[in-house]
Amino acid sequence: MTAERDALKDAFLHRAGLGEARRERLAGDASTRSYERLSLADGSRRIFMDQPPVESAACPPGADAETRRALGYNALARLAAGRVDAFVAVADWLGRAGLSAPRIDAFDAGLGLAVMEDLGDDLFGARIAGGADEGPLYEAAVQALVHMQASPVPDRLGAAVGIDWPLLAYDALALQTAADLLPDWLPALRPGVRIDAAARADWEALWAPILARGEAGASVFCHRDYHVENLIWLPDREGPARVGMVDFQDAVLAHPAWDVSMLLHDARRDVSPGLSDRMLQLYLDRSGKAGDLPFVTDFHALGALNICRIIGVFARLVRRDGRPRYEAFLPRMWGYLDLCLADPGLADLRGWLDACVPAEARR
Repeated sequence: MTAERDALKDAFLHRAGLGEARRERLAGDASTRSYERLSLADGSRRIFMDQPPVESAACPPGADAETRRALGYNALARLAAGRVDAFVAVADWLGRAGLSAPRIDAFDAGLGLAVMEDLGDDLFGARIAGGADEGPLYEAAVQALVHMQASPVPDRLGAAVGIDWPLLAYDALALQTAADLLPDWLPALRPGVRIDAAARADWEALWAPILARGEAGASVFCHRDYHVENLIWLPDREGPARVGMVDFQDAVLAHPAWDVSMLLHDARRDVSPGLSDRMLQLYLDRSGKAGDLPFVTDFHALGALNICRIIGVFARLVRRDGRPRYEAFLPRMWGYLDLCLADPGLADLRGWLDACVPAEARR
């Protein structure tokens, strides 16, 4: 953190009338963001988000594949590039949809700074780790997810707060970029993994029909990182609003299976097959998809893609970014992948992994 950045932050807080707040730095994650808790003289609290504008460009609406490749990974994957205006626009939409996102009190999109409501520390993951019954919490998460996916969503978000942010589709190119993280980065972490040009071509061919289904089904608002470490229990609110949401700035229009996979294939905690099966059935019942076998097939296929993406992300974090703690999550992800690949329709993909990723590399 540079002195210049500190000065910008101090000036922003003074402009927002918060210059005298007591500041406490909060633990970060794998992103380029950082957070502080602000304690005000009246006893209330806020969260101060610092997202320096250091990432590659976000994807412009209508950009073709060549343009997206030239712009870089964020444009390919349709990530928000850490843009504060994306966070503010999505938070506004979630609130208007009857869901609980932090209220934004002040922001400067150019500087990458925002002050927002403090929803507290009662994360679903922390509650479960502390002994709370996981079942009701997952049921609440499913209820909120169904409500979110049923809410009409415009092509552009944020008009009410002076922002024009596009909600782009999680299309085939973005999904391919996600799947390719595994062959791009796993060999660097596991030297026994050998993926030659022919194997890479087979990999892309195996995913092609799944990418097409994912793009064709891109019809609902997708949080994109919907899991218990990004959900906050708010028992004083009602219905789906009891589930506070954060880390949603990369939202897209996507296949409804994507956020279900994020919830039930959680990298940071074991979601047992029994709990996963119950919550998937609850989702199917509440969303009106009970008996929808194509959805279950897509859940397994896009779930497998999502898990391969996460395996690739964690391999990259360990090898490129020097964050060894993410290696401990890999065995869990391989376990989830095995469950998805038990679907007979994914037998060829399972065969590719058996041929290219030896058992000792799946740990």
